[in-house]
Amino acid sequence: MERSEVNEILAEGAAFIASHGFKLPPFAFWGPERMRQEDAADLRSRGLGWDITDYGAGRFDDLGLFLFTLRNGKVADLALGRGMLYAEKIMISRERQISPMHRHNLKAEDIINRGGGDLVLKLYASNPDGYIDKQSLVQVPSDGLMHTLPAGGHLRLKPGESVTLMPGVWHAFWAEKGDCLIGEVSTVNDDKSDNIFEAPIGRFPAIENDVEPTHLLVCDY
Repeated sequence: MERSEVNEILAEGAAFIASHGFKLPPFAFWGPERMRQEDAADLRSRGLGWDITDYGAGRFDDLGLFLFTLRNGKVADLALGRGMLYAEKIMISRERQISPMHRHNLKAEDIINRGGGDLVLKLYASNPDGYIDKQSLVQVPSDGLMHTLPAGGHLRLKPGESVTLMPGVWHAFWAEKGDCLIGEVSTVNDDKSDNIFEAPIGRFPAIENDVEPTHLLVCDY
C-alpha cells in the first residue's frame, strides 16, 4: 500500500467512526512525532492505535480491514492469571470487503456490530490438529443464545448484535448492506503471533512511503 492511500483511508475511517457517535481517545489524533516520544512507549509496546491491513495482497477494497486498538493487556499477564487480561478494538469492514479465514490460539473475542450494514461471518470448527473441520457443526453463543451452524455456515449480525468466538473457531467476515462499524472485546490481543490464517498471507501491509504519514500505524512502531 502507498502511504497516501493509507492517509486517505485513515481520514475516511475516522469520519465514519465519528458519524456513529463513537469517541476515540486523545492519542488517536497524535501525529507521528508525538507518538514516537518516550512517554508513548507503553502505547507502542501494547500495539495501541491505528491499524490498516490489506493482508499483503495489495487489494484493500476487496481484502482488508480498518482497526483501531483502544486498550490491550500483555500476553505475559495471561500466564499469571491476573492483571489486564483484556483488549478492545473498533474496526470498519467495508461492504463486501473480506477479512480472510483465520482463528486464534489464545484469544477469545466478542465481535459486535456497532452500526451501519450487516456483518456476516463464515464459521468453521477446528479438527483435533487445529485445521478447518469442513464436516462438523460449529456452535457459537450470540447475545445469550447458542447458535448451531453447519460447517461454513453464515451468521448474520444486525446492528447491536454480537457473537462470541472462542479460540479455535475459524472465521472470516464481511459487511453487507453498507459499511459496518465493528467492536471487538477480547482477551489480550497479540497480532504478531496469534493470527492463524487459512491461506499463506500476512497480517500487516507493506507500505511505500510516497508521502509523510498523517498518523503512525501499529506496524510502523
